[in-house]
Amino acid sequence: MKHAYGHITDTQRTTYAGMYILKKLDLKPKDGGEVIRVMAPENGSIEPILDYLQLRGYVEVDRKNRYQLTQSGKEYIGMLIDEAERIIDEFDDEDVEDMLEELAARNMDVFRVRFLWGWYQGEFDDVVLFQQRRGFPEIEHSWQEFITDDAFYQNLALELQTQQND
Repeated sequence: MKHAYGHITDTQRTTYAGMYILKKLDLKPKDGGEVIRVMAPENGSIEPILDYLQLRGYVEVDRKNRYQLTQSGKEYIGMLIDEAERIIDEFDDEDVEDMLEELAARNMDVFRVRFLWGWYQGEFDDVVLFQQRRGFPEIEHSWQEFITDDAFYQNLALELQTQQND
C-alpha cells in the first residue's frame, strides 16, 4: 500500500513545530532548552506557532515578557512523552518497513510517529548537526527557521518514502 508522506498540512506543521517549541520551553537552557522572549526578532517564523500555543493554553507570557509553559502545556508534553515512549517500546526492534505496514494497518499517522520518535530521542535538538548528518545541501543555523522550513519535513518524508519503496 502506497502512502504519500511527502506533503504535510499547515496544521500538521504547526503541531510539530509547536511540539518542538514546547520542548525548548520545558528543558533547562543547560539541557538544550531556551528562553523565548515575546516579539524577539529571531521569532519571526515561529510567531504564528507561539500564538497557536498560546490560544491552545499551552504557553503564556510571564511578567518578564517571556513565554512559559502553563500547567496545560506541561500536561500536554507529558502526554506526548507517554505517546513517544509507547511507540518506541513497541517498535524499537521492528524493521522500519514492518513498522510502517503496522502503523498503516492501524490507521496511525506515520509522519507523526516519525516526528515524535525523533523529537523524543533528541534527534532534532541540534538542528545543524541533524542537517549535516542527513546531507542537507544548505545548512540553516536557526532552529526557529529550520522547524518551520519545508526542507526539514521533506527530508523526514523522504526517509519514509525510501522505506516504503524498498
